[in-house]
Amino acid sequence: MWGKTIRESTPAIVTIVISKNIKALKKDMATELMALPPYAQPKEPMDIPPEAVDSHGMVKIGSGSGFFVDPTGIILTNKHVIADPNAEYTVITNDDKHYAATVLARDPIDDVAILKIDIQGAPVLPLGDSDKVALGEPVLAIGNALGLFKNTVSSGIISGLSRSIQAMPDPKAGVAEMRGLIQTDTAINPGNSGGPLFNSDCRVIGINAAIVFGAQNLSFSIPINTAKRDIEDIKKYGRISRPLLGLRYLLIDKTVKEKMKLPVDYGVLVMGHGALAPGVIPKSPAATAGIKEKDIILECGGVKIENGKTPQDFMEDKEAGDVLKLTVLRNGKESTVNVTLGERK
Repeated sequence: MWGKTIRESTPAIVTIVISKNIKALKKDMATELMALPPYAQPKEPMDIPPEAVDSHGMVKIGSGSGFFVDPTGIILTNKHVIADPNAEYTVITNDDKHYAATVLARDPIDDVAILKIDIQGAPVLPLGDSDKVALGEPVLAIGNALGLFKNTVSSGIISGLSRSIQAMPDPKAGVAEMRGLIQTDTAINPGNSGGPLFNSDCRVIGINAAIVFGAQNLSFSIPINTAKRDIEDIKKYGRISRPLLGLRYLLIDKTVKEKMKLPVDYGVLVMGHGALAPGVIPKSPAATAGIKEKDIILECGGVKIENGKTPQDFMEDKEAGDVLKLTVLRNGKESTVNVTLGERK
């Protein structure tokens, strides 16, 4: 069933090697050790073995997967694979050629990133429509498992749609919510991140992104339609342009309504996490439009915010400069607020 997909796709799948200068790496290690409490400090001094350092003074610190989406050398991968701005990234193609990679963009919201290498006529994977995937549909994943086994193939089925999980794609950025994910029972391992997830039509419908440690047969992929928008932005603007509202909020349901004694059981409550993380970000589009802390946003564009949706979900087809109409409840009174969206940096 999958023979044609494997034969035709593997030339377009790459390995991404992450390297760092030994001096910078030692500095990072020292900083991280200082942040540890005394009981967690290692008993023996930590050092980098000489054999791990190449002739240019670089140390390999990780790897991931990616795939060509344009013959000019544009590659899709996960943002967490190339999260370190001080690292260097090398792309190894299927014919074992090495290329220095340039980071074109990191998506400010989703775990998607775009690289480019200096190559022409790269083999390209056809992209499918992730909005049309269905439960039980067979899927195939290919990637650089554990950073050791190139072009590792595993198959399974789609076992869940529109999943949300708490993850830490970037350890320095803390825990983030990843939304709208495709759940599969396909075997995914560290190093597979950034590799493609295929449907039975040999088209990419997702980017393999996360697993749940300690669980079995739970893997998650970023829907490819999310990445398509990023690719279009790169070609159009030279960067990823995502709209900014400028709010922090809490989803309201029946439990939250009862616990916080709110007047409604849907929408979002505008609230932050102290002075350093206010509910309304200063000078943001929401602040300019007059949204205030403790406001309840009931609707976006005339549609109720419910069933786990958030204002961010209503912005997926919006661009900076578009107007988002919000229905706001404040002190028992509803009003309509028009917010001109900014651009997330």
